Formats: sequence, C-alpha cells, structure tokens
Amino acid sequence: MKNGFIVAALGILLAGCASEKVNATPNIEVEAINEHVVKDEGLEVKEIKPDYFVYKLVDSRTGELLTEYQPIHFSEKEVYENEIEELAEKMAKDIDQPMKNAKVDGKGHLIPGTKRIVLSEKELVENLKNLQIDNELTVTVPIYETMPNVTNESIKGISEQVIATYTTNFRTTDTGRNRNIELSAAAINNVVLGPGDYFSYNEVVGPRTTEAGYQPAPEIINKELVMGIGGGICQTSSTLFNAVDEAGVKITAITHHSKSVGYVPEGRDATVSWGGPDFKFVNDKDYPIMLKAKMDKEKGTLTVEVRAAKKNI
Repeated sequence: MKNGFIVAALGILLAGCASEKVNATPNIEVEAINEHVVKDEGLEVKEIKPDYFVYKLVDSRTGELLTEYQPIHFSEKEVYENEIEELAEKMAKDIDQPMKNAKVDGKGHLIPGTKRIVLSEKELVENLKNLQIDNELTVTVPIYETMPNVTNESIKGISEQVIATYTTNFRTTDTGRNRNIELSAAAINNVVLGPGDYFSYNEVVGPRTTEAGYQPAPEIINKELVMGIGGGICQTSSTLFNAVDEAGVKITAITHHSKSVGYVPEGRDATVSWGGPDFKFVNDKDYPIMLKAKMDKEKGTLTVEVRAAKKNI
C-alpha cells in the first residue's frame, strides 16, 4: 500500500501536476522552490520544472546582483507588464544619477563634473517581457554611464566668443527676490557643456531652501501670485532659456507659467520648481559651450551669455 501511494504520487509529479498539494506523510517530502524532490528509503525523483522562478537581476556594468524577482503573474500579460514597468521605475529611482556639469573657475581652470547614470527602463521591461522559462535565470539590467564630455584641451579659449545673449530687467527694490536671482545666476555661471552633455536647471541650482540662502518672494502658482521661498529664480531660468534658444541649442524640457510674466514676452518664459517642472537642454553642437550669468544690482539687469572658442565658430 505504501509503495503504491509513492508510485501514484510520482505519477502526478511526472505528469506535470506538481503544483497540486501532496498530503503530508512521514515518507514524502516536497520542495517547490526550484525543483520538486520526492524521497523514500533512498528513492529520489526530481522534476526539473519548478512551480515558479526567481530571476536574478544583475548590473550590466559589473555583473553584481541588484535584486531578485519572482514573475508570479507571467502568464497574465496585462498584469505582468504593469508589474515589470513598476519594478523598472522603482529600480531607476534608486540607480539614476544626473550629470553634474563641469565648470570653469575664476582662473579658467576646469572643475570636472560627475558622470550621469541612467537605468534604461524601456530596455529592462523588454528584457523581462522576453523571459524564456527554460533559460538561465539571470536578467541583465541595462545601466549606462556618461561622463561630462570636456577636457582642459577642448575648453581652451571657450570664453572668447559670445554666440548668444539675452537680458531681462528687475526692480532693484525687491531685495528678497533679487537675492534669489543672484543665487541662481551664480549657480549656472561658468557651467561648461561638452558635445552631448545635458543640462538640468533644477539639478544645477539645487533645492531652493532658507539654508541655501533663498528668501521669501512672490511667485506664480496656479495663476495666483503667492509668497514662496525662492521666488524669482524663474527669471534666471527664463533668461537662460532665451539665451540658449538663440544659440540654437536643443531644448529637451520646458514648461511655461500659468500666467504671463513681465520680464519676457509671452511664451518665452521657463517656469521651474524643485520636484516639479524643470528646464533642460542638451549641447547638440560639436564643440563645448560655456554659460555666463551676470547680474547688475544697480541697473536691475540679468544677462545670460552662451560662449565658445573662436576656432569653433
């Protein structure tokens, strides 16, 4: 009777019904993680196909294990695709790092930036969509690194030629607002972008906090003029937008205010907020460019220039 029961149990397993529960007896043990095992007095039979799979997601750069993933809903296409898109987004938030652009100091020396790190969510989702159950249980997570594309040699003479410039005006009596313009202008001043380098206004300027020196000033939110820390920095971003647009640089992200502003013509503004709208562009030229921001507190003017070496113009 005992041997008959074991034979029946083995028949179920080998018929592909291993996901069904087996009544516990002292002589039968079932493991359902990566394989089924049935043991009885030296008899051992394994079924290679598991109930579920645990995939190892590894870093494409190093082969290091980043996380493990169990595709429970693999057979439910819509649920599974939503699941892997959420997984890719979560991993990207943990891994992505914006490029810290290079700058030039007061003596013309290059201050190197830091690399941009990006997890390609689209590629990871495709990799997970195309899982092959019988293959090795490893999935590559596509992660790309890009260093600022500038060197001491490539930036020689970079401040020689103004290729674009734009000036806006402000009231000299708005001390809090003017301080915010001054801080944000200083943040973008002397930034250098090599060919293919990206620029994010929010990342370059950083959080607008009282600890960073920013002060309360009027700002536009939902078509209303309200007080907020950092009010005025949108004048810097808007002035920058008009300068780089004049230079023919490729704009990759821009949002306009919900109502018109007085310092630029309608539709020529670029609103920004930390954690919200950003102003971004990429240097799609084949030579480095440098940003110069000059604030004249007495005249009430803010000027942003785009410069390059004469040899490149």
